[in-house]
Amino acid sequence: MRIADFSKLRFLVCFGLVGLSLLAFACSTSNPPLEPKADYRTVVDDLGRSVSVPVKIERAVSLAPSLTEMIFAAGAGDRLVGVTTYCNYPEEAKAIQKVGDTMTPNIESIIALKPQVVFVSTASQLEAFMATLAQQNIVVFVSDAKDLEGVYRNVEQLGDFFETKSRTAEVVENLKRRADFVRHGVGYSARAGNPTRVFVQISTDPLFTIGKESFLTTIVRYAGGDSVTKEVPTAYPKLSKETALALAPEVIILSDSDDNKEPNAVFKNSPAVKNGRVYKINADIISRPGPRLVDAIEQISEKLNASSKKESSE
Repeated sequence: MRIADFSKLRFLVCFGLVGLSLLAFACSTSNPPLEPKADYRTVVDDLGRSVSVPVKIERAVSLAPSLTEMIFAAGAGDRLVGVTTYCNYPEEAKAIQKVGDTMTPNIESIIALKPQVVFVSTASQLEAFMATLAQQNIVVFVSDAKDLEGVYRNVEQLGDFFETKSRTAEVVENLKRRADFVRHGVGYSARAGNPTRVFVQISTDPLFTIGKESFLTTIVRYAGGDSVTKEVPTAYPKLSKETALALAPEVIILSDSDDNKEPNAVFKNSPAVKNGRVYKINADIISRPGPRLVDAIEQISEKLNASSKKESSE
């Protein structure tokens, strides 16, 4: 596999494009849930499954980078005994034992760590080994934030699970404060009537971007921009050159990765390229539906403000 191909795959995995069969999850919960044991409680995960989780969670595994970041934000990073090879933030996550990647976690490694709960997103392919984990009394909980509100909700829920509710209340309050400051700030208000036309480029060739179903479309709007692909079906569509040529973005945001250093050649005559309004943002920050989405809002807003100031001075 070429490096460029691997880089694209890694980014798309973080976005959750390599999905799992929701039908398998639905079938696994077709029977009425059993009454929880005395040291367990019943909660509902993001797939609507009734799940019995331990009242006290001391050992957990995370199979998604976004979940690892949320668990650390909840003050429970020390409860993680296993994470994926993609879990690289915060720095402490790098030292935790790896159990494979998000697509192909190693079931034997997970079981050997004796976790009470395995936290997954819907990007994790779990239908093949859910039954095996259940036989080992390992709970599988699906946490699938689809937008910023979902991130807030999941962090608060993790605070409940790990008994760190006072911390998560402060974390979520701070995230909301920062996001609202950008959404209702001077820069946003100035652009609200005429928002900057933004194109988010995930990879150069093939040309992937964000579509109607992507949480990043909303993030761009929160930052005061307007995604030029906001009406394109699906979350992360691949565009033809003919379609891209007609977009004429004023700003291009590049997801910074080895195969995405420059805008696709089709944009060479766009206002963004002609006016030098091409910006890079760390791929992890904009690919993971976790606490750093607020960082993405702030950084995109900063780029748009810089573009506005440059435009007004010309």
